[in-house]
Amino acid sequence: MNNRNRIVASTLLTLAGLGGVLAVRAHEAAAGAKITQLIGKEIAETLDGKKAQFTMTEVAYEPGQGSDPHRHPGPILGYVLEGEYEFGINDQDSKILKVGDTFYEPTGTLHRVSRNPSATGRTRVLAVSVSPQGAKRAAPAKPKDEK
Repeated sequence: MNNRNRIVASTLLTLAGLGGVLAVRAHEAAAGAKITQLIGKEIAETLDGKKAQFTMTEVAYEPGQGSDPHRHPGPILGYVLEGEYEFGINDQDSKILKVGDTFYEPTGTLHRVSRNPSATGRTRVLAVSVSPQGAKRAAPAKPKDEK
């Protein structure tokens, strides 16, 4: 292994050790969302008695794009940075959020609607989460979860 490959491998291992999630989840990529993790860090706090990690992610959707229904292993706090964002959890009616609006998604909630309702403008959302270390950022919903 040459020096360049060693440096790259070392950097990737270091980022993974900090709780960074480097790959876009398949269900998010298939739906068209662009996921950019801004920070991923192990933290001193615990979640349900397990060591926890903190992540801050930007999720961008082009017009009409959205994510498949999914669940997160920890709570999500969100903030709409650009455009409009259609947000629906569990059996609640979905809402259209605008720039500056915030949302909360409890641990394990079915996030059934997550999309850009616009035909012309881009949507960007900042999502902040705390989850058990090593947990996947999201898990696809099972068919019985979907309406």
